[in-house]
Amino acid sequence: MISELLGFDSDYIILGLAGMTLLLLLLWIVNLVQIHSLKKKYKAFMNGKDAKSLEEVLLKKLEQIDSLIAANSTNEVNIKKLFENMKFTFQKVGLVKYDAFNEMGGKLSFSLALLNESEDGFVLNAVHSREGCYTYIKEIIGGNSIISLADEEKEALDMAKKQ
Repeated sequence: MISELLGFDSDYIILGLAGMTLLLLLLWIVNLVQIHSLKKKYKAFMNGKDAKSLEEVLLKKLEQIDSLIAANSTNEVNIKKLFENMKFTFQKVGLVKYDAFNEMGGKLSFSLALLNESEDGFVLNAVHSREGCYTYIKEIIGGNSIISLADEEKEALDMAKKQ
């Protein structure tokens, strides 16, 4: 009767319902497989654990996280201190070896420039002669010296400033 009113043949309706039933059966099987997999994972997670021991494990992990957060804070403070201290350490170096006197060979004399981040430091000049070795030091402030520098000292200072 309904098929006559709608103009459909009942065979098409039955085939459509059978197709829907097969589709629902297929979805039901996929759902069962997923539920079985989830149950398996749950049993592996809960194996040998009751609610109380699981709570102890979670509390222990939370305490570990708290201690890691505290250690991280301490490390951040220490790193900031290290960076502040690094500003005052000698980071830039320039070294020039030379012969102070024409009769001496081997470039035994040298000028050594040591500067910190703000280019404060010193130039150490060691002059080697037959009578001995003489050392001189000149203070550097902001990349400049109040006392005039020899050519080798200027070269060492420029070398250090380029770093």
